[in-house]
Amino acid sequence: MRPRKKDRHLPKSVYRRHGAYWYVKRGKWARLGSDLPSALSEYGRLMSPAKGGMDALVDSFLSAKSEKVAKNTAKQYEVAGYKIKEMLRDLQPHEILPRHVAQLKFNLQATPNMANRVVSVLRLVMDYAMEHDLVDSNPAIGIKRLPEKERERLITPDEYRRIYEKAPPRLQVIMDLCYLTGQRVSDVLNIRHADIGGEGIAFRQQKTGVRLLVRWSPELRTVVDRARTLHGNVRALTLLHNRRGKPPDYKTTWDQWKAACEAAGVPDAHIHDLRAMSGTAAEEQGLDPTKLLGHTSPRQTRRYLRAKKTPVVNGPSFGHVQSIGQKPKQNQ
Repeated sequence: MRPRKKDRHLPKSVYRRHGAYWYVKRGKWARLGSDLPSALSEYGRLMSPAKGGMDALVDSFLSAKSEKVAKNTAKQYEVAGYKIKEMLRDLQPHEILPRHVAQLKFNLQATPNMANRVVSVLRLVMDYAMEHDLVDSNPAIGIKRLPEKERERLITPDEYRRIYEKAPPRLQVIMDLCYLTGQRVSDVLNIRHADIGGEGIAFRQQKTGVRLLVRWSPELRTVVDRARTLHGNVRALTLLHNRRGKPPDYKTTWDQWKAACEAAGVPDAHIHDLRAMSGTAAEEQGLDPTKLLGHTSPRQTRRYLRAKKTPVVNGPSFGHVQSIGQKPKQNQ
C-alpha cells in the first residue's frame, strides 16, 4: 500500500471526504463523523474488538447490527451472542478454527435449532471481524447445519377453547388476532393504529419483510373493537399496549400463555402454534394459506402444515371380494 501524501495524522483506513471522516475497507465506506474527535471515538469503538477478545467482538457486532434488523432478530442475535461468548471467551478471534466451531455445534446438539442459530450468528460475527481486519478467514463457513425436527403439534379447537377460558382478557385478544390473521405473535403485538384501514389490517412481517393485508371479517372487526377497550383512554401508537402505552412484551405474553395452558391442562402448546392452526383452518375452509401466512410458495406452506395435520382417509370396503371377512358357511 502506498504511503499517504496528505492527512498523515489519520489512522489506517480512515479518510476525509466531503466534510466527513470515513473508514474504508474492501471498498465499503463507513461514516465515522463530521469532526475529528467524534470520528476518532467511533474509530476506536470499531477497533475495540481487537483488544477484548470474543466478548468485545460479539458486543461490538451486536451494537453495530441490532438497529439494522428487526427487533425479534436482534433478540435472537443477543441470545446466540451470549452462547458464543460463554463457549469461546477463552479464545481470541484469530485463534478460532473450524474445529472450535464444530465443537460448539456438538455441545449444543441436544437443541438443534439453537445450535444452528448460534453457528449462523457466529458466521456473521466472524464476517464482521474480517471487515475489521481481525481475522483473515471465517472459520464458521462450511460447518453443516444439524437436522431440525419439524414441530408436529397442532392445537385442536377444544384445546384452544380450554386455554382461552383460562387466559386474561388481553391474551384472549392476542389469541384471536393470531388465529384470525395467521400472523406471527411479534407482528400481532406490534399492530399500529395506522395499519388498520378500510379494507383490513396491513402487515409487514418482521421476520421476512413480506407485506400483506388481511381483509376484514365480522370476527376480526369484533376482536379489534375489543382490543381498543382494553386500557380505556391510554394513548398509544399500537392497537395492543400496556398502561404505559407501550406494545406488550413478548416474554410477558409467553408467560401468560404458559400459565393459561397449565391451568387448562393442555401440554406442549406454544403460542406460535396458533399460526399453524390458522393456516390449517384456512386450507380446510378453501382459503389460500400460502398468502395468509406470507409464504413464498405453496410448497413451503405444504411443508409447514403437512407435519402438523393428520390426514383423514377412508379405508376400502370388501367390494366384490365377498369371502373376505365373512363367516364361513357351515357344512350341511
